[in-house]
Amino acid sequence: MLNIVMVKHMKLSKLVITGCDSKTNWQLEWFQLNYWKHNLGLPLQIFDFDTFAPELRGWFKKPAAMIEASKMADKVIWLDTDCEVRTSIDDMFDLIVPNKLCMVEDKPWTTRTKETWHNSGVVGFEDCPAILDAWYEEVKITKERGDQEVLHSMCRDGMTRLIHIHDLPRSYNTLRLDLLDNTAPKDIKIMHWTGAKGNEEIRKQMND
Repeated sequence: MLNIVMVKHMKLSKLVITGCDSKTNWQLEWFQLNYWKHNLGLPLQIFDFDTFAPELRGWFKKPAAMIEASKMADKVIWLDTDCEVRTSIDDMFDLIVPNKLCMVEDKPWTTRTKETWHNSGVVGFEDCPAILDAWYEEVKITKERGDQEVLHSMCRDGMTRLIHIHDLPRSYNTLRLDLLDNTAPKDIKIMHWTGAKGNEEIRKQMND
């Protein structure tokens, strides 16, 4: 598994990170191929979730990886490995604001549940916002089924959400269900192939 070696005591200005374990590392070659095609000058750090943060399971390791990355760079973008990067995402760093997690609203899920959801497949942040530390502490004790569900429970209240979440344009995390709902933006920068059907699309692209 590829890991970018960081120079000790040298903090980067920008860093993109992802993580996977033995269940999802089949996506990694596809993910990197798309990423490096458009982002050669943008450092990438890959966390090995089989060994990293052993106190946590599965995607609950994501907040821990994000906290670790905040020590490596001033601004960080997390991408799930089922995200297809279609262009340079360097301009996304300009949209990151302090003290918040910068995310795209999950419009399909918001519509279906009648609650405001944000998708945690793409997350930008500067330094280490308080909500990130709180998210990490919560995933250690939660009974929720995923990291996104934990964050949603923490920020379900509208005022709490306004304090801790900053909305990004949907082009930075266009969901598979956006395509089904005919609500996808025209300028897709990151296509997020979620779920089993998304995995089928990724495998199809890998075999083409």
